[in-house]
Amino acid sequence: MDKKTREPACITRALIPRNRSAQMNLSFGMIFSIILIIVFLVFGFYAITKFLNMQQDVQIQTFSQNFQEDVNKMWKSSEGSQSVKYSLPTKISSVCFQNDEFENMKFTSKSIIAGKKIENIDIAKTIKDENPFCIQNVKGKISMNIVKNYGETLVTITR
Repeated sequence: MDKKTREPACITRALIPRNRSAQMNLSFGMIFSIILIIVFLVFGFYAITKFLNMQQDVQIQTFSQNFQEDVNKMWKSSEGSQSVKYSLPTKISSVCFQNDEFENMKFTSKSIIAGKKIENIDIAKTIKDENPFCIQNVKGKISMNIVKNYGETLVTITR
């Protein structure tokens, strides 16, 4: 009979936690782990957005270099016309040409993007009908014609 009365007391003692400091350490460890996971996720999203912005900047620089190379090729020839397509980020709504001695090509966008000075372009003839002369960015693509007529010294940009 003594065994029966002692068994329920033993069972209840087994269910009662003996060391409350172990529970506190476990809780602190879990909270610290969750905080670290959140910090790593935030840093990951930050790094991804920076890389995407850098990709767009590289795409703009590549456009400027390729466009200048194509203008130079046409400028070195005696005459010709070349239809060209370039890729640009969709954040740029258009590429505009205007009579500015420092930046004759500018990008229209919600954010500020530095323009470029493109050499060997007859800017007066390019902007004769529209000032500024803008070419729309359609789904990340810019299409234009680079033209040089016989006897001209500079290249003209048309749509």
